[in-house]
Amino acid sequence: MSGELPPQVQNQIAQLQQLQQQAQALLGQKSQIEMVLRETESAVKELEASEEGAVIYKSVGDVLFKADRAKLIEELKDKKEVLDLRLKTLAKQEERIQKRFTQLQEQLQQSLGQKAPEAA
Repeated sequence: MSGELPPQVQNQIAQLQQLQQQAQALLGQKSQIEMVLRETESAVKELEASEEGAVIYKSVGDVLFKADRAKLIEELKDKKEVLDLRLKTLAKQEERIQKRFTQLQEQLQQSLGQKAPEAA
């Protein structure tokens, strides 16, 4: 076999590399959302533990505004729902990328004349 790979194999390798990059970007997004979700859950927990008449402030950019405790709790719970939904979406995307990666890997192994590894 010469040192030059057939165009089909080169294309499959490029697709695998692209999928790896997509998976890495997805993991970065997922970890950022998980961090914001933890912070949001912590804020809700603290607000719910605070007294009814407590003075609460909300950060908007570099400015703090006095906020209504009940409204702020509701806003944060809504934000949590959106973040949960986004995490589920990312998990589905991650699953699709993993399946496609496995398919491409098997195709590449067949193209190179290797036998696909058998499940243990």
